[in-house]
Amino acid sequence: MQNSISEQGNGSTKMTSPQIHNISKQDLPVSCPLPSASQWNAHPRVFLALDDEGKATCPYCSTVYILQKED
Repeated sequence: MQNSISEQGNGSTKMTSPQIHNISKQDLPVSCPLPSASQWNAHPRVFLALDDEGKATCPYCSTVYILQKED
């Protein structure tokens, strides 16, 4: 048990920045993870509500979804 703790606590914590996905109206309703994602089962599927600016952030993985404005 101590061995696994020391391996985890070796100071090599990997910090990753959140992914950003641009979505269109055809992608609504948006859920995370996206069905097309390579790790589609990384966490429970959650449907996201877009804010007034057309953005949503997944509470599990911090992925940001941005609704693209149509011309």
